[in-house]
Amino acid sequence: MKKAIGLSLALLVSPSFAEAAISPEYQARIDKILAETPLIDGHNDIAEQIKEQYAGEPSNIDLTKDTRKLPHPLHTDIPRLRDGRVGGQFWSVYVPADLQGAVSGEAVRVQIDIVRQIVAEYPKVFELAQSADDIERIHKAGRIASMFGMEGGEAINSKLAVLREFRNEGVMYMTLCHWKTTPWIDSATDAPQHGGLSPFGEQVVAEMNRIGMLVDLSHTSAEAMRDVLSVAKAPVIFSHSSAMAIDAHPRNVPDDVLKLVHKNGGVVMANFAPAFISEDLRQWSAKKDAEEARQKALFLGDPDAAKAGLEAWVAANPAPEATLSQVADHIEHIRDVAGIDNVGIGSDFDGIPNGPVGLEGVETYPALLAELMARGWSDKDIAKLAGGNLLRVLRKAEKVAGR
Repeated sequence: MKKAIGLSLALLVSPSFAEAAISPEYQARIDKILAETPLIDGHNDIAEQIKEQYAGEPSNIDLTKDTRKLPHPLHTDIPRLRDGRVGGQFWSVYVPADLQGAVSGEAVRVQIDIVRQIVAEYPKVFELAQSADDIERIHKAGRIASMFGMEGGEAINSKLAVLREFRNEGVMYMTLCHWKTTPWIDSATDAPQHGGLSPFGEQVVAEMNRIGMLVDLSHTSAEAMRDVLSVAKAPVIFSHSSAMAIDAHPRNVPDDVLKLVHKNGGVVMANFAPAFISEDLRQWSAKKDAEEARQKALFLGDPDAAKAGLEAWVAANPAPEATLSQVADHIEHIRDVAGIDNVGIGSDFDGIPNGPVGLEGVETYPALLAELMARGWSDKDIAKLAGGNLLRVLRKAEKVAGR
């Protein structure tokens, strides 16, 4: 995770368009746009899946074949990446929030190694990138530019020297925290301890700006988002977050922060996680959790009865579906509030159990672009969403670091 699949062939012969019923007109527009501008996804967790499901060995699976047929199916493989017109991918190298200290950095290095093995195994498909120019060069050569995005500030063990080590190892962005608050920044999904960003956290942001590492605000609390945006000297990213005005999940971005992102020049890369996309599904999930707690209280000491009770509730109250159209709604909301220069795509594929209906894997990006075209998006704006905005952010961050 040998045979390369050429870009020109992938653009001319792709089942994804036919399967998604994309019109020939939209197909031609998408082909042209993505031949010129790489489609760059901000977040893919296949390294974590290989670590957890396949003993950390990419050689245990064949990425040239359909990974939906594996014992533990994946959202990602080479044929589907080609069908999806992917030109650049930030591969997440993830540290579980429970890990602290030096061991957290070791966990990240394991996943960096997994990505390096994949790139080495398929050199005609993937190539590591370290700059915006690299991404464009690799894309023009018909390969997929591959970048490391480190998910979880725990990995630096509250040491700027470790942060610099990861940048030297090729990490291009760091998500400042994950599901738990760290010693220096509050998480969106944990009790706040710092009122946002601590003084040391400000040092982390400043050092990331200095060394040319993108600051990723996905997973941070809203107060932490605001604090970072008040001190950042380079554009920030949200590698996989959507709009809180549409779905009130705390992992999403409030409108006032979207306006700050516009001023900062950053980019919010829309997430495909169903619970972050559908407010109805988020509400259903909360009710399901409450019912689970109720069943356990009713049947103390009888977990089988509690399980059966919950299953009966789910059967009577089926979960709502999240859809491709709803993802497009989030993208348009981010565009409307932050601006067309401040929106991108960060699927979270292989970091979520399933994608929305119509966005089930990496082959489906063209269907999303076609939906936006049907809503009136121009080719210029589609190019910005697909990768142009992220390339601009990278170049600005490179200039800030150069100073």
